[in-house]
Amino acid sequence: MKVLLVEDDLKIATFVCKGLEAQGFVVDMLHNGDEGCEAALERPYDVILLDIMVPGRDGLSILRQIREHQIRTPVILITARGSLRERVEGLNLGADDYLPKPFYMDELVARIHAVMRRSGGEALSLLRAGDLTVNLLTREVQRGAQSVELSAREYALLTCLMRAPGRVFTRAQLQERVWNYHHDPGTNLVDVYVQRVRRKIADTPDSPLIETLRGVGYRFRAT
Repeated sequence: MKVLLVEDDLKIATFVCKGLEAQGFVVDMLHNGDEGCEAALERPYDVILLDIMVPGRDGLSILRQIREHQIRTPVILITARGSLRERVEGLNLGADDYLPKPFYMDELVARIHAVMRRSGGEALSLLRAGDLTVNLLTREVQRGAQSVELSAREYALLTCLMRAPGRVFTRAQLQERVWNYHHDPGTNLVDVYVQRVRRKIADTPDSPLIETLRGVGYRFRAT
């Protein structure tokens, strides 16, 4: 799942980002409310985590703006301020949950899964291609009746490709989306991980799910 995190406290933001990435999430981390609002309006996310007190546009203002634009992405408000008035205002504006600081990562992950279940149900939490199935909530991967064990980065790479079947991703785009850093032309990191994923999901050369476009990148075959 792809998460937008808008949090101005660098220590907390880094803690949350690393914790979510360890669970297989792909995280866009921003520290300014204006940038966070722009990202929420222009890019697709599965969940948005909003700190209420951020520089620029505050979290409640961001929430109001995205709901006015009919964006129904689940939103969890995160803040050190826990007044009843603030909680009620956030929920009335369309927040799906509210988590006061400090919190445990396990609780945040559980709340993300809960709002995803409520908003999308099973159909939106499963990715399927033939007999390959990925459960976005439990992170379980199956090929036929066989369970597939993937590392966090392998899982993130596979889901990135599966969520956009037929779309070509360059190596630079995959490095940015899966590893969150800009393209290094001197590394074959993406190619190595693609081969690992192919091997683990038993991808066959004669009818591959992950297709190579020489000199360009990779795409997941539209089935």
